[in-house]
Parts: sequence; structure tokens; C-alpha cells
Amino acid sequence: MKYGMIATWRMAYEGIIDTIPKLKDGLSCGEALVESIKKTEDYPFFKSVGFGGLPNEEGIVELDAAFMNGDNFDIGAIAGSRNVKNPIEVAENLSHERFNIFLVGEGITKYATKNNFEIKNMLSDRAKRMWEIRLEDIKNKGLTPYDGHDTIGMVVLDTKGSMAVGTSSSGLFMKKEGRIGDSPLSGSGFYCDSEIGGAAATGLGEDLMKGCLSYEIVRLMKEGLHPQEAANKALYDFDEKLKKLRGKSGAMSLVCMNNQGEWGIATNVEFSFVVGTDTEEVEIYVANPGPNKTTLVEVASQEWLDAYEKRIKKPLD
Repeated sequence: MKYGMIATWRMAYEGIIDTIPKLKDGLSCGEALVESIKKTEDYPFFKSVGFGGLPNEEGIVELDAAFMNGDNFDIGAIAGSRNVKNPIEVAENLSHERFNIFLVGEGITKYATKNNFEIKNMLSDRAKRMWEIRLEDIKNKGLTPYDGHDTIGMVVLDTKGSMAVGTSSSGLFMKKEGRIGDSPLSGSGFYCDSEIGGAAATGLGEDLMKGCLSYEIVRLMKEGLHPQEAANKALYDFDEKLKKLRGKSGAMSLVCMNNQGEWGIATNVEFSFVVGTDTEEVEIYVANPGPNKTTLVEVASQEWLDAYEKRIKKPLD
């Protein structure tokens, strides 16, 4: 029985390490995905997802999330959610609707309240202080306001051969009110087909949505490419094209897995990810772009892990 989970960033580890044994025991891919991402959303020190997510320029946390069922292409998504405790949970619930599967703004709150999802103020004291510090830096040091766009994107394969993909993010730090990135957009932030595989993205949404890279990776896997080959080709070809057409390319990273539990990733920046399968223990990796459109991957060192923990919990001035 093949099964597996792969997700963007170190912050996915706790969710995957807790959930993958249940996946082995028969938990469905959708249930495993929602349970795992909720764990990330609830941890306040992960500053780009859920509670403690980074505010927009007005100091308001606006969250995006999406869910896709690879068996039947059911999709649910929300964008600009301000007070729903677990956006991924609402996105998954929307995927069961026939109409109105993508909600924004106040419509999310009304839907969540009607369906008994928990409502919560998503601005943590720490996130508020980070916002205040950034305002001071912009005023006094002339620094750019934009930073932090680390989406959790996850692909899950269960023992029945079904697949699901999901995303959750607070988006770009100090973004304009109402700004939406690639995370809730099908084909850009995520895509999944249980007969082939799934992919999810993280990085600068304004560039990722220009390429529909999650769909492209799945398309390439359908043509017979191994997930690593598909990820390399999709990302590095597009990165090259953006630089040719526009002179630059923002941060872009993608993870993918096929319906055999084989996986791949590609990135144009240093990027961490988490993966575990029926044949591989759950592990945190660090990836970097390599020569000739390849990706270099190594297990995260203890030094890297310690530095990460210190960084996310660093006391604020």
C-alpha cells in the first residue's frame, strides 16, 4: 500500500509527523491534509500561516486557503478571510458544494458561522509587533514593506490511491488590503489529479500566477516525466522566461508527488520542505537551485534546524 505526504517549508513537519501514521492506518488523503495543515495554522510562531500570520498594510490579517480532491476535481477556496480560525477547514468544506465554491471577504465569515466553524481574532500580539516594527523600518530606514510569503502547500496520497492538495497562507507581509496571491488559485497555487499526481506552490504569488506551474507539473507527469523531472522543467523554464521577458523573477518553489508516492521539488531560492512516504521516514530537507536547471537537495542539518527554531522565536524589540 503506497502512501505519502509532501509539503512546503519546515513548518509542515509537526503536522506530517503526527498525521502520517494515521494515513498508513487508512485515514483518507483529505482528512490527513486538513488535520496536518490545521496544526500549522494553529501554531503562532509560524508567521505566514493562520493565527499569527503577517498582517496587511492596515494591520489586518487576511488569510487565503484552498483544497482540491484529486478523485473528482472538487475544489474549495477562500481569499481575504479575516476571522476564521482554520481556513483550510472551510476551504475543504466548500469543496463539497456544487456552487459558490470560492468565497472572499465577509462572505467567508457568513459561511463559516452558518456552518459552525470557529471564529477567532487571527492577529497575535507577536504579529502585531512585527507589523509595528516594519512600519518603523519603512519610515526610518526606507525599507521595502514587502516580505514573508511562505505558503504551506501540501500533497497527500492515501492507501486507496486517492490524492488531495491544499494550501494556506497569510500572503505577502504588508500587502495591500484585498490583495490575493496564487495560493487559492487552481492551477497556480495547487492542482491535483489522482490518476497522475499533485503539486503545490509557494513564493511570490504575483509571479507564480503568471505561469500556472502547479498544473504544468501535473501535465508533465502525465506525459511520463518523473516528479523531479517535471518540477525542474516547469519551474526553471518559466524562471528563465520571466527573466527574459521582465528582467527578473521572484521567489518560486514547488513540491509535487505522483500517484506512486514518488516526489519532486524545484526552487529558485533556498527552500525547506518535508516529505514522508511508505518507504521513507518523515524528514526535513533543504533545497537550492543547482546547475543546468537541476535542484540540489540535502537533509536539514541540526545546525540549520536550531537556527530556524531560534529565528522564529526570536524576542522582538
